[in-house]
This record gives sequence, structure tokens and C-alpha cells, in this order.
Amino acid sequence: METKRTSLHRELDRRQFIVAGIGLAGSFVIGLPARQAVGDDTDLRLGYFIEILEDGRVIIGSNQPEIGQGVRTALPMLVAEELGVDWERVSVRSMPLGLVKTADGYGWKYGGQGVGGSTGLTENWQFMREVGALARMQLIQAAANRWGVAAASCSADAGYVSCDSKHESIAFSDLVSDAAALPTPATAPALKAMDKFQILGKRHDNVDALDIVTGKVRYGIDTREPDMRYAVIARSPWLNGYPKRFNDEAARKVAGVLDVFEINGPAAGEPYQILASGIAVVASSTWAAIKGRDALEVEWDKGPNANDSSERFWRENATMLDGKGQVVLDDGNFDEAIANAELVVEHRYEVPFVNHAPLEPQNCYAFVQNDQCHIIAPTQMPAGASRAAAWATGLDRDVIRVDFTRSGGGFGRRLTNDYVAEAALISKHTGWPIKLQWTREDDVKNDFYRPAGLHEMKAGIDSDGKLSAWTQRLASASKYYRRPDMPDENLWEAELYPDDFPRRIVGNLRLEYFHNTIGIPRGSWRAPAHTANAWVVQSFLDEIAHASGRDPLQFRLELYGKERELEYGGHGGPTFNPGRLSRLLSFVAQRIDYGAALPEGHGIGLASHFTFGGYAAHAMEVSVSESGDLKIERIVAAIDCGYAVHPNAVEAQLQGGTVDGISTALGLEITVRDGQIEQSNFNDYPLARIAAFPSRFEAHILPYDDIPTGVGEIGIPTAAPALTNAIFAASGKRIRRLPIKDQLRS
Repeated sequence: METKRTSLHRELDRRQFIVAGIGLAGSFVIGLPARQAVGDDTDLRLGYFIEILEDGRVIIGSNQPEIGQGVRTALPMLVAEELGVDWERVSVRSMPLGLVKTADGYGWKYGGQGVGGSTGLTENWQFMREVGALARMQLIQAAANRWGVAAASCSADAGYVSCDSKHESIAFSDLVSDAAALPTPATAPALKAMDKFQILGKRHDNVDALDIVTGKVRYGIDTREPDMRYAVIARSPWLNGYPKRFNDEAARKVAGVLDVFEINGPAAGEPYQILASGIAVVASSTWAAIKGRDALEVEWDKGPNANDSSERFWRENATMLDGKGQVVLDDGNFDEAIANAELVVEHRYEVPFVNHAPLEPQNCYAFVQNDQCHIIAPTQMPAGASRAAAWATGLDRDVIRVDFTRSGGGFGRRLTNDYVAEAALISKHTGWPIKLQWTREDDVKNDFYRPAGLHEMKAGIDSDGKLSAWTQRLASASKYYRRPDMPDENLWEAELYPDDFPRRIVGNLRLEYFHNTIGIPRGSWRAPAHTANAWVVQSFLDEIAHASGRDPLQFRLELYGKERELEYGGHGGPTFNPGRLSRLLSFVAQRIDYGAALPEGHGIGLASHFTFGGYAAHAMEVSVSESGDLKIERIVAAIDCGYAVHPNAVEAQLQGGTVDGISTALGLEITVRDGQIEQSNFNDYPLARIAAFPSRFEAHILPYDDIPTGVGEIGIPTAAPALTNAIFAASGKRIRRLPIKDQLRS
């Protein structure tokens, strides 16, 4: 496919214009100008992405948070490819939040910054390539001027500009001054064709790999700043509870404790800035702060959710499904189609709350002064950190500096910056630079959990054996609950994606929603609703196939059909091609020898799904003993992300998503009793151990076109249904409630 090119002025409207200039020590820099009004003057600040040094080295800026998805390598690869440099000569510089106040509000100094929804690459695919191509154009023009030839007769590669007619080459480093003096072109530069790529699509190590394994990478938890104090918070153990009174006498006697005071959280039902009310303890070390917290005597008001429980939640969901809810999609005539069906299949599926469980618990450094604030945090949304700090301090955002470190896991948890707001509140109160640290127990008991829900599925097969009617009725705790300015009638939008399969494949389709207002906080968890809906839909497809005497693979292939573009209005659109699922599903089935004879107690399960613009499929072989012991014998996973820019990262994300999906399905669940989260650490929230995964684990990338999609979430939704479908094939036991835990032994 040909990449559409437009004027830079149109293409980069929201990012302003790319410009070139002279940097420190005479280097050549390319980036974005951000104009800041200062009195009657305008100060031009260049936020640069490329710096070409006089010694030939090239520094490329990475403007997005790195949460393990590989963008700190992939985005500079885009620039380096178009620039025409040796990848080995490139080093990467992380950029801070580039927020600049303008006459029209706040603008971006480095382009939009934030990762979530698998957008880190897709949002920057065109833009970062144009940055590199513009630098190449400037260097070529500088060389052409020096030779007195047309720029079209010159080319750039491996850090040199060459001219065939002159039989000469000039190093980029020798063109720095000339290139910087040229005016910026008004139109977008031509981008390389795919068959000319020398860096993109090739396997490269993560730029931080060596530093990660040798302990040199700095995470937020590693932050150390001059005169820093340390803080922890005793948060209300009850959902929406708050301290009635507390005695800090014993806490203040702990060696190193410096201050103790109350932190006020939001009232029940109000939007979150921080998660919970509590008592902050500030000390000379994290250990002293924790010991001081342990010594606190707090009398808690249990608040309005003291009677919330998982048992009540599931009971309420079931009761709601017995009534009528909010119909959010009603294609065709579902009632007539289901009434005329030859076969009706109906089941309910239970998906639990789960914790994000990043390896690095939440933390933040904040230093609030009268006229400025400095934040250092592992975050997926630096702009959100800026807003959180502004809320806590009352300062304008242009005087709040946000540096974001590499994150030790994000998974959607760090889209929310409540921990930044907490740290800023503590620093403002004390006047000290503060390092707020959460413990593992803090993290497990205080999270924006993946929403839980009860899904009721019903489908009809007509007299021709075709799937003629389909409904999904969901009673759940919406992720959008307690979001600012969110009307109740829109709460379903975070939980049901109307254009997902089987929209436009099954003509009579109805989606219905019921909201449960349980007091547990909820938020985005890796591929949000796709992780729940893919498990439900792919499990139900298996059940329909078996109930109608069909082979699960062939049944899916007939439904997906050949390649064609269907309208898709949600994130990942504008189209969905079910034929790409057919291709992946056929591939993984062939790789795992689907249909071959298996030993007794063995079975193969399949699943496929479209997520945020990308496609994935899993095939798993498992064995289940007579006593209910489960063993995963083999895994075959495949991903279609269009064009794999950074294959090593794509493969790693597919592997990691598979592991995460299986781990979550096997044993992870957050439960509530008497208004409190029951789990506290990995002893009662057990992530799967390495022994749970087989050595026969294949991860395949199936390229499709030249349009890449992000991959951070695509590989996870189909892992759980492939596993549970395999369990049924091996044992005849259908899993309709996650996690699996000991259901096979019952």
C-alpha cells in the first residue's frame, strides 16, 4: 500500500511544524517549535528529536513513556530509517513532558505524549518518519548546494550524502552547519518505500536490554534526589471509608519519623483524584515510614460500602439479568430470529475483578515549591501527571516539570496518576521533596481493578444450520463509573464494543447492559473489555459448535469467511477484516496439528480476536488427569499487526501477553468481603510460575501490509479462551467462571 503524503502544515497541524536549527556545540537539530508568550515577545523553544553531532554520532529522542512495549527502541528506529544512518551509531535520549503554555492554552513541545490502547507506535508512525525524512532532505540539500548539483541527484545512506555524478560522499557531520542554515521546506518529504528499509522490520536488540539485565536502568522506584524524605500512606481498608480519628503518638516515636497528617480522599461517587482517604507518614527512610505507619492507631469510619461483597455483587448481577436492561445495539429482528431458530444455545459466563500487579509498585517523587513543582514518576500518561500535580498544588501546569522514568510494568494502571497527586499533596503540606512509595500490599488492596461482570449469551441456529441470532447481555461494574461528566447512559461504552464480532456477520444482533454500582474502583486493564469479551465470545462459539455438532475450527472459519473490510467505528478502526482472523486461525491450527489423534485426556482449543487494529489467534494443547491435574502441553500463538516495525518487540509482546492471559485465567481474582479487598500480596494473589508454561511455545508474526498496529494488548485476549476450550476438549469440563483455580478437581 502507498503511504498518503500531505503538506506538513496539514499533517502536523496538532504538532505545529518541524523545524531545523543549531543546537549546543554546533550540532544540527530537528524538532518542533513551541512558541511561548513572554510579555510582548515570543520565545521560540525547539523540542528536538534528532541531534547530529560534529563527530558523526546521532542522538534520537524518544518522546513516549516506556512501559515494556519497546517504543524507546521502535520510535527512534523510525527516525533513523528515514534519516539514513547506521543504527549502531545511534543513541537514544528520553524526553521529559513537553508542555508549553501558549496564547491558545497548552501545546506540545515534543508532540503528544502518552501510551495506552496500543497507540504508542501507531500515533507516531507517520510523524516520526517525517522527522527523519526532513533531516535527510536538509542534509541532502546542503550537500547538493556545496556540489552545485540538483538535490534529486543525491542520496543519503549510512551517515553520508552521496552524488553519483560527482563520485563523492560527504559525512553528515560535515554538513551540520550548512543544513541548519537552510529554510524548512513547506511540504512533507518523500518517505522510503518498504523494500528500501534497512532498519525497520529487522531484528534489533532493545536499546536498554543490557542496562536492564545489569541493573543500570533507572525506574521510578530508584529515584534519589537531594534532601529527599520518604512517605507512605495508611489508606482506608474499607471502600470509600475515611479516618474518624487517629492517634499518632506511637508513630512519631519511631526513629526517623518526621511528620504524620491526614489525606482526604474523594467522597463516594465523586471522581477520583486520589483513591482513598488516609494518614500520611513522612520519615527519613521508607523503612522508618512503614514502621511509623504500623504504629498508628486509627479508628476508621467504614463508609457507605461496608456491606459490599463479592457474593452480593454476583447475586445482584444475576438478578439484574433476569429483568430488562439498557439495549445499546439492536440490529435486525433478534426476537423473531430466536423464536424461529431450530437450535437455541444459552449460557452465562463470570469474569472477575483483577489487579494489575506491576512488578514495580506505584511511586512518585514530588517537590512542591511556591512557584514550581518537580515530578518524577513511572507513568503512562505524563500529561495526566501534570494535571494531577496541578490539582494537588494549585500551580499552573507550565511551572510543573514532569520527568517520567521507565516503568516496571503498566498494563493500564499507570494511565491513572492518583499516586502523583498523593505525592504532590504530601510535598505541598511539608515543603519537602518527597518520595512516596507504595508497598505490594498497598498496590493489591488499592487499585483501579479490571471490571468484573456476568455475561449472558444466547444464540440461535436456523434450519439451514446458520447462526441467525445472537445476544450478549452484561451485568457489570463499569470502568467509566465515577469518571467526570460521565452520564449513566454511557457507562456501557467501556464494557461492550458494538462493532466487535459478530457485528455485520450475524444480522440479528442485540447487546444489552446492566450496571452494578459496587464501591470497588475500576479502570483499564490490558486490552480493557477485550480480555473479558474475547473469553466469553470464543468460549460461547465453542459451545455453539459442539451443541450443533460442528467442528469448532470449521465453524469459526465459515463465520469469519474470506477477507473483506467491515465498518468498525471503535478504537482500532475504521474497518475490521474477519478474513485476517481466518488466516491466523488456520495457521495456528496447522502448526499444532489440529485434528490429529491425541492421547486420552488431551485436547486442543482455539481462539481468535480483533483488538485495537490488530489480530491474534492461539491454539493450545492441554492434558487433564483423572484427578483434575491440568498441564499445558503446547502453545502456538500468532499475531497479525500489519507491518512488524520491531519484530523482537512484537514477538516478546505476543509471548508476554500469552503468559499474562494464562496466568490471569488460572488463578487471579480480586474479591470483596464486608467492604474490604480480601487479597494482599502474591501469597493470595498467585501469579503463575514458570513451571506452568510448556517448553513447546511458538510465537509467530504473520505480516499483512505496510500499516503497523501497536501490539501491547493484542496478544492477551485469546490466550484464556484457547486454554479453557482446550480443557473442554481434553476433559469435557466446560469452564464458565474465571479463574479456573480448582474447578477441574470438583
